[in-house]
Amino acid sequence: MKQPSQRQQRVAEQIKWVISTVLHRGHFHDPILVDHAANVTVNDVDVSPDLKNAKIYVMSLNREGLDDILPALNGNAHYFQKEINHQLNIKFTPRVKFFEDESFAEAQRIEELLNAIK
Repeated sequence: MKQPSQRQQRVAEQIKWVISTVLHRGHFHDPILVDHAANVTVNDVDVSPDLKNAKIYVMSLNREGLDDILPALNGNAHYFQKEINHQLNIKFTPRVKFFEDESFAEAQRIEELLNAIK
């Protein structure tokens, strides 16, 4: 697997900052996001090599409600794209898609397996 370029990494970090800021600012019309956006954390952003697509990996701080939050985030992707366009000076505004970050759950599962061996 090819490592992301420095430009991809830099744009990913900037997008992560913008999305986190927008989530915590909380100016939404969607009632689900109004109630739960502050509990969402952005763990990672993967930007495609052409910088036109971004996968945003999120998780809920209280580990619940993500089944409702993810569709709401993806339904309001245009709002996040508008904010990215407004705050970043990049040629193309990437299309964003939100995904659940399962890395912590996977790490916990591996730890439980290792503890079961002992």
